[in-house]
Amino acid sequence: MDMKVSSIADGFLDSREFARMTRAIEYIEREYQHQPKLAQIAKAVGLSEFHFNRLFRRWTGLTPKQYLAEVTSRAAGTALRTEQSVLDAAHSVGLSGGGRLHDLTVTLEAMTPGEIRARGEGVTIRHGVADTPFGTAFFAETPRGLCRLAFIEGASDAGELRALRDSWPNAKFVRDDARASTLVESIWGHKTANLPLAVCGTNFQVQVWRALLELEPGESVTYSALARKIGQPNGARAVGNAVGANPVAWVIPCHRVLREGGKLGGYRWGVARKQMIRRWEEWRTGVS
Repeated sequence: MDMKVSSIADGFLDSREFARMTRAIEYIEREYQHQPKLAQIAKAVGLSEFHFNRLFRRWTGLTPKQYLAEVTSRAAGTALRTEQSVLDAAHSVGLSGGGRLHDLTVTLEAMTPGEIRARGEGVTIRHGVADTPFGTAFFAETPRGLCRLAFIEGASDAGELRALRDSWPNAKFVRDDARASTLVESIWGHKTANLPLAVCGTNFQVQVWRALLELEPGESVTYSALARKIGQPNGARAVGNAVGANPVAWVIPCHRVLREGGKLGGYRWGVARKQMIRRWEEWRTGVS
């Protein structure tokens, strides 16, 4: 399928900025009932009002005030997010929405039962850490394709690497941060790229992940709707478990799955990050 994203040259690739904007979203989500002023939110993340306002708009496509209005209306249970669409909000702050600059073709193949039983025997897994537009991430790749993309806190990949070694004890592991950086450019860069995925999961999990890849750019779906999409109308809970087991963050877009009523729901790599990714995609695709 085709997915289009922005160039990392747009200025999003700054881990310190990302951390601060994540804290800002968490603050607004936590304090919305008190309707904090711009100065209060900026102080909470250690920035001047002007600098914070500019960064928040650049990262989310909304002003802090507009985002606060959305959180408030969502909590009230209304269907409206803000009076303006996200695209209109982007235009109102001088951003050009819909700038989809990248063609990423994703193909997904499941590991065969024989490969799973061999537990990586004869397979070289290259792994590394690189900065992405949404924080530091761990990448792992077999000759058949990307098998793991996980956001990590800080620069330590020890937990992810340990889990990978537990799953594939017979594999040969090679550290390759340069390849991880190349994958960042392939996924978020500005050129046409093909990205094969080689995932390990049950037939049901793979079915759910394929259905996620079939979503239109920026499209959201509920767990129940996703269950119906794969022909399992009573399987929303099982679908939720499969979504949570997604081994390739962002590329398999589990961040687009919402609870009924449009509530964000959980996200393995942090709800604030989920909101940041969704906002970024909405601005880029012009989805309101």
